[in-house]
Amino acid sequence: MQQPINKPATGTLELITITTAPEIARFNELLKSEHYLGASPSIGDFLRQVAVENGEWVGLLVWGPAAYRLKDRDHWIGWDPTTRQERLKLVVQNRRFLILEKKRRPNLASQVLGAAVRYLPDEWEENFGYRPVLAETFTDMEAFEGTCYKAAGWLPLGICKGHRRHRVDYYVANHRPKKLWVKPLMENAQQQLCSGQDLAQKSRVPTGQLPIKDPQLVCLREAFLRVKDPRKRNSHFRIAPMLTLIAMAILCGRTQLSEIARFAHLVSQKQRGKIGLPKKKGSKFYKVPTYGTFYYLLSKLNREEFSLVLSQWIQEQRGELPSVLALDGKSVRDRVMMVTLADEQGSPVSMEICEGKGHEIKAGQNLLEKTQGLNGSIVTADALHCQKKTAALIVEKGADYILQIKGNQESLLELAQKQLEDHPPFLPKSQKDTVAMKREAFAKHGLNPVPVGSPSLAP
Repeated sequence: MQQPINKPATGTLELITITTAPEIARFNELLKSEHYLGASPSIGDFLRQVAVENGEWVGLLVWGPAAYRLKDRDHWIGWDPTTRQERLKLVVQNRRFLILEKKRRPNLASQVLGAAVRYLPDEWEENFGYRPVLAETFTDMEAFEGTCYKAAGWLPLGICKGHRRHRVDYYVANHRPKKLWVKPLMENAQQQLCSGQDLAQKSRVPTGQLPIKDPQLVCLREAFLRVKDPRKRNSHFRIAPMLTLIAMAILCGRTQLSEIARFAHLVSQKQRGKIGLPKKKGSKFYKVPTYGTFYYLLSKLNREEFSLVLSQWIQEQRGELPSVLALDGKSVRDRVMMVTLADEQGSPVSMEICEGKGHEIKAGQNLLEKTQGLNGSIVTADALHCQKKTAALIVEKGADYILQIKGNQESLLELAQKQLEDHPPFLPKSQKDTVAMKREAFAKHGLNPVPVGSPSLAP
């Protein structure tokens, strides 16, 4: 049960600290869904705050140990290495800050930050037995201006060098410099900090790089220009760059909308420019769509048109795409379900988008109907696709099939088990008798017989 430990900060806004497993699970799930860095790992002294307004969660904050060494912070405080080692625990780091998408309004972020730092020393002392003197945080200059921190009275100290902690190499470059902000939590904070905790791992933001060459990337963006934009004409983010990001995220294994949004934030600046993302006003950095922008587009997108263009592009690029781009029957936050036909290396040959769970069979059949070049291939599928029409389409395309059979088709499963008992696969009768037996058995169940020598049955 949630226990408010602070008085309302502004109106009905209050800050609570959560500690129970159900609350923490909900807290982490919201971060995974809406924060571009996802949930923060729990390290050292660790505090989760929730901003509540009219009984509803509106904001989330995560506080943890400070970075071990920051040149600008240490210079501002006046620390030498020995003093820093002795007093570092008195600095805490704001590791995550999120205003929930549906609750956002002007000034709410700065109000929540202001309330959080006012009561943070009391909460920290109650949980860990000592009062912190200074708070620190970082903002990604490529993605955010840090306006809410400035409005809440935080001080910008400079730009960090873009390194993260590595257990082997100690520091490794991530090529993502951040702006450093600090907020004194009491008067004379610098003097207090100058009068023993290991380094807390900083937020890990690896540089993203799409696994295709620049000409292929440009070709994919140009292909998506053929897809009609279902949104208003004055949409800030054009449909072709957005669909390019969505397609590459899906092909790289991102199956949740939050993962697609994070994937977009991690794409390098060079490739952001290649796919046509807009620049920030007065800046050299390219912007990327937010979680809500992706959600809005996917909710209105003509999925059939998207999958057709993507499938055509994949088939044009066969032999050029890396084999790691494999995906099979994955859904994107209940908005998009992808059914993929992949080759033996795992590279997609064709893709089809369906409405979601329960529509995969039809999507798979549509995919087979439009896919060319299956002659002589062997198509495998799980029990969901063990259907008469699916098997017929595969044979009509000149391919063979191996379809899994499970308990959802009891009579067919019973037949398959009986055939294995009577004629083990490594001790068959003559090939002619075996094939005749298979043709007769499948004909009873309305399935097309397969060519001689084809592996047609997989229990």
